[in-house]
Amino acid sequence: MSDEIPFSEVRKRWLADPEVASAYTALQIERAIANQLLDARAAAGLTQQQVADRMGTTQAVIARLESGRQMPSTRTMQRYAEATGTTLRISFEPRS
Repeated sequence: MSDEIPFSEVRKRWLADPEVASAYTALQIERAIANQLLDARAAAGLTQQQVADRMGTTQAVIARLESGRQMPSTRTMQRYAEATGTTLRISFEPRS
């Protein structure tokens, strides 16, 4: 007999802690933003360096934004959108 606990159960226990749940949600948002940045750049057929040049910044800054390690400001996201020929839209949706 195994003493292993399924990850789904461990996750459920962790997320019962409000601090853990808040941190988990914040990371989900950061990862979703990073994915949107990557998708916009890929759709525009641009390299990180090209986006950086258009934004007047460095490739390293773009790499940090796209990694999800740095939460961009709305101004930075707007500049990124302009650099990739996209439109920034921010919305609030009901929780599921």
